[in-house]
Amino acid sequence: MDMLPDIGLNDDVPLRTIRSSVTTLDVETSFRAAYANAPDGVTFKKTRKRLVRQALETIQTYGLDTSKSSSQPAKWLVCLSGGKDSYALLSILLELKYLGAIQAELVACNLDQGQPGFPKETLPNYLDGLAVPYRIETEDTYSIVTDKLPETKTYCALCSRLRRGILYRVAREEGCDAIVLGHHLDDALQTFFMNLFHGGRLAAMPPKLVNDEGDVMVLRPLIRSEESDIEKFATGMNFPIIPCTLCGSQDGLQRDLMKLMLNEWEQKNPGRKAKMAHALSHARPSHLHDPTIFDFNGILPES
Repeated sequence: MDMLPDIGLNDDVPLRTIRSSVTTLDVETSFRAAYANAPDGVTFKKTRKRLVRQALETIQTYGLDTSKSSSQPAKWLVCLSGGKDSYALLSILLELKYLGAIQAELVACNLDQGQPGFPKETLPNYLDGLAVPYRIETEDTYSIVTDKLPETKTYCALCSRLRRGILYRVAREEGCDAIVLGHHLDDALQTFFMNLFHGGRLAAMPPKLVNDEGDVMVLRPLIRSEESDIEKFATGMNFPIIPCTLCGSQDGLQRDLMKLMLNEWEQKNPGRKAKMAHALSHARPSHLHDPTIFDFNGILPES
């Protein structure tokens, strides 16, 4: 459900777009710039190799790269929030491009949501250093969210809906087939348990989906990767992290509680998260209770 609530998103809201001076990605130049200061240690190299392999497996397994050929590539809007996950996403995609493993064109995009103290030059400077095509879109959703919701309510749902709608628009304007997000395995498991405990349904974050209008895909190449690996990778790469001062500053978020629960399970039983992640891709409809996905009425004894 991607339709935005009627909250006057575009009414008297200041808009600003900044574009990169680079219009075409030089894959080798950008790849080497991204990893110019990467550590040379064995541990980092193993983590990096694992993340790249997992992203490639996800792309191949779920058909994320819909390029028809090298001369007819898909075009991806790689969404950067300034957090560790999105920085890692861009770096890993640049490596896959360098290796010739994906054909999709990449355009980086950041949505400046008007949060107080947001360092507006951090991402443009970083992306200029990589010589990556990018677009910075400024739209003050911060004021909308804080005006529409009291401080006792969590901002995440509304903020996410607004952000997603804007990114769909930007993707259309840039001629992109998909927006690409940095959600990882821990995000998927947290979403699964939030849906289970609070929504009464079995659902997580899919690696690939199409929006309600049917014209833009949402891709999650890191959905098989653990957050702990991404944290190690981001630390080694020394990304200029931008903290979230909206929902990231609120206490008592359900997602934080799910994260705490999963981490406690993992500490008591190492490997538990990997087993649960395996379960997300090995569902048995015949052993659940949903008649819309399995024909229980059609089950009859042979005799």
